[in-house]
Amino acid sequence: MRRKTKEVDIIVEIGVEGEINTGDRVLDHLLTALFFYMQEKANVKAKWDLRHHLWEDLAITLGEELRGKIKGKKIARFGNAIMPMDDALVLVAVDISRPYLNLELDFKESEEGFELTLVREFLWALARTLNATIHVKQLSGVNAHHVIEAAFKGLGVALRKALEESERLESTKGVL
Repeated sequence: MRRKTKEVDIIVEIGVEGEINTGDRVLDHLLTALFFYMQEKANVKAKWDLRHHLWEDLAITLGEELRGKIKGKKIARFGNAIMPMDDALVLVAVDISRPYLNLELDFKESEEGFELTLVREFLWALARTLNATIHVKQLSGVNAHHVIEAAFKGLGVALRKALEESERLESTKGVL
């Protein structure tokens, strides 16, 4: 999937051997964890003007890529994880049906590049584009790096579970 605007030029390919190179070392680190815990190979490349645009548009591109992969398939729909990382403990739950984001992160120790506003933009753009309800709730932790990385690892596990094929349509309404 490619997204090209006046602000970004982003490629996200899932299930393809490649590299993760966005030009933002923090985002590369978090995407590496996300795809590892999704148990997916990925190829990600990006050119951008502002970090805000990179994080938001990359999540839009990722959401479009994931939607394409599940189109016409029955999926498990729900996934969740409670992810520990040192001082951090983060709960992540996903329902692939309609867009919503509940993000409850509040860390005491900042670390260069690990910014809550960028995480919020990434997750909200992913939720909108994938049509997913995403809850991320910090249960404990003080270090920004640990809390945010635990959230991305948990998101990887939750997405892996939610995107698994299912024998039935997971909806009492008959549609997602």
